[in-house]
Amino acid sequence: MTADGSGAVEIRRALVRLRRTTGLPVAFGGLVEAVRPQMLISELNGTATGSLSRLAVTSGTGLGGRAVALARPCAVTDYSAARQISHEYDTAVAAEGLRSVLAVPVVVRRRVRGVLYGALRTPQPLGDRTLSAAVAAARDVEQALVVQEAARELLAAARPEPASHGGGAAWEQVREAHAALRALVPRISDPGLRSELLSVCGLLTPEGSTGEVCLTPRELDVLACVAAGATNAVAGERLGLRAETVKGYLQSAMRKLGTHTRGEAVVAARRAGLLP
Repeated sequence: MTADGSGAVEIRRALVRLRRTTGLPVAFGGLVEAVRPQMLISELNGTATGSLSRLAVTSGTGLGGRAVALARPCAVTDYSAARQISHEYDTAVAAEGLRSVLAVPVVVRRRVRGVLYGALRTPQPLGDRTLSAAVAAARDVEQALVVQEAARELLAAARPEPASHGGGAAWEQVREAHAALRALVPRISDPGLRSELLSVCGLLTPEGSTGEVCLTPRELDVLACVAAGATNAVAGERLGLRAETVKGYLQSAMRKLGTHTRGEAVVAARRAGLLP
C-alpha cells in the first residue's frame, strides 16, 4: 500500500499540470510506500506502453531513487548513458523510449512522499523553465498532502465528544477544532476525506440543527471562523476568500438568523444547533 492512498489523486493532477505547462510528452510518478524504502510508479500520463506501470523504485537506485535519497531534483540528458545513476530500470525506460528525464521529489515534513517525473524521447537538455515547472507541480502536491495530514490530525483530536456542552476550556477547544475543520473542507480534493470531515463537523454540534434556519456551507464556514475570533481578513485567509466576500457571506447569514451583529449571529447559530 502507498503512504497515502488519496495522494495518488494529487500526483495524477500534478502530472497533467506538468505536461500542460512544459509541453513534455511524458510524465509519470508515484508515492513512496509506507513500509518499504521504495517508490511505486502508479500514475502515467502520455506513455505509449505499460513498461513503467507499477515499477517499484528503490531509494538510491535509478534517477527517481536518487531523487528520493537526496531529497532534491535530479535530471539526465540521456538516461541509458548517464553515469551519475545506476541502471536497474533501463529495460523499462528503453521500452517507453525515454531519453532525457527529470525526477522531482515530493517532500512533506522533511520526508520524501513521492516523485514526479517528466521526460522526452530525445536526448536533449531539460532547461531551467522545465525544471522550475516540475518543482512547482511537486510543491502543489506537497501543500495538498500537508492539508490532508492536518485534516486527519484534527479529525483524530475532534472525534471524542465532550462530556458537557457548556463553557470551559475543553468546549472552546472543540469550537476551535470545528472552525479549523470547516476551513479545511473546501481545500480537500479527496471526496472520502471531505465527507468524513463534514461528518465530524456534524458530531461537534451534538444538538443538531433545529431546521428553522438554513445556512449555506460557505455561510457556516464564515460563521465558524467568526465564532473562533477571526476577523474578516483572517477568515478570508483561512477559507481562501477575499475579505469582502467573507463580509457578504456574514451579512447573508446574519439576515437569515435575524441578527444585527457578529456576536449575535454566532449566538443564534449555536442556539439553532448550527455551531458548537
